[in-house]
Amino acid sequence: MSTDATRPAASGGAATPGGKAEFTRTFAKGAAVLMLVAAVCGVLTGITSIAQNELVVRTPQYTYSFDVGTWGWIHLVLAVLLGVAGFGVLRGASWARALGITAAALNIVAHFAFLPHFPIWGLLLIALNLIVIWALVPYRAEKA
Repeated sequence: MSTDATRPAASGGAATPGGKAEFTRTFAKGAAVLMLVAAVCGVLTGITSIAQNELVVRTPQYTYSFDVGTWGWIHLVLAVLLGVAGFGVLRGASWARALGITAAALNIVAHFAFLPHFPIWGLLLIALNLIVIWALVPYRAEKA
């Protein structure tokens, strides 16, 4: 027979070490690290696009045709947002979850539009940002 004391443990609540709440926190911390990795990648992509336009493939008559330098600034700004959100999630800030989801979603859109320039790199970062969103949606930061 189950008692009230054992119900949180049986349902995988926060009372159980290794329960659902602990898994969600751990998964969110992993997403924070992935956001920091995506931020570093975005900074490298942005700086490369801004400084050395000849390293980035230019595609003629593309629907989302911005100057490559403009794409560089877009990636640089999104990288900063992802980095800030990643540090915030690692510190347990409640605002960081919303910023992380928003920045990752915008980063997906930016890399989708940037696909003709770096197709494999873009698909890799789209997948990485999807994992970040998947990890942050159920995450609730602990109250300090």
